[in-house]
Amino acid sequence: MKIVIIEDELLVAEDLASNLKQIKPDIEIVSILSSVKEAIDYFSKNSQPDLIFSDIQLGDGLSFDIAKVISIEVPVIFCTAFDEYALEAFRINGIEYILKPFSAESLEKALLKFQNMQKVMAGSIALKYEATIATLEAKNKNSSGTIMVKYRDRLLPFTLDKIALFFLENEITYLHTNSGSSFAMTESLEELEHKAGLDFFRMNRQFLVNRNVITEATDYFPRKLKINLSFPFKKDIIVSREKRGKLLIWLTEN
Repeated sequence: MKIVIIEDELLVAEDLASNLKQIKPDIEIVSILSSVKEAIDYFSKNSQPDLIFSDIQLGDGLSFDIAKVISIEVPVIFCTAFDEYALEAFRINGIEYILKPFSAESLEKALLKFQNMQKVMAGSIALKYEATIATLEAKNKNSSGTIMVKYRDRLLPFTLDKIALFFLENEITYLHTNSGSSFAMTESLEELEHKAGLDFFRMNRQFLVNRNVITEATDYFPRKLKINLSFPFKKDIIVSREKRGKLLIWLTEN
């Protein structure tokens, strides 16, 4: 079985490839692609594999954009951290997915489902992409843009423009407001990442930051970036070299 992986974080892609090989040793990882542009260039010149594993949000756009240029004729399994509500878009349109962080068990189930549904999933993938992204966009438009926080015996609403960042400390997630207050959250950073939308960027495992509070990104040895905020903050926010390019594109385009 020939597989192409589309993932802009090299460590995640390599981990996925390694897990797939352990599950099924005869799998051949034909290529690892890191962007929409690279995928379009690759599929313009090379035959398509038996199966594609793809992240959704890449540094230069959504992986759905690939199908707007290239007619994808093989099944795709998406690696996503979308919440359960958003995943209805995938269920409705017959596209398979696995949730990040993925496990060997989830990969094995996805491969088995691919083998069982191969003919059903193939052939109309581009149309399924269009239907799926339309559903996801409708979800985003219907979003209130408000995060609810339970504080003592009250529920406090915070609109996204009033939130500076979310951060993880001692395995507890916190919301930090523009005014300097912090509140403990029940949601994980992964859940908040998709509630917050495109104005927030996941800098690393600990920080999800609103672009409106970023004043600059400075070089930080070796080949990393340090994020400076518009207000004093007690922790350094460091972006890995793997995410450096994706962050710079996000800052430029948004």
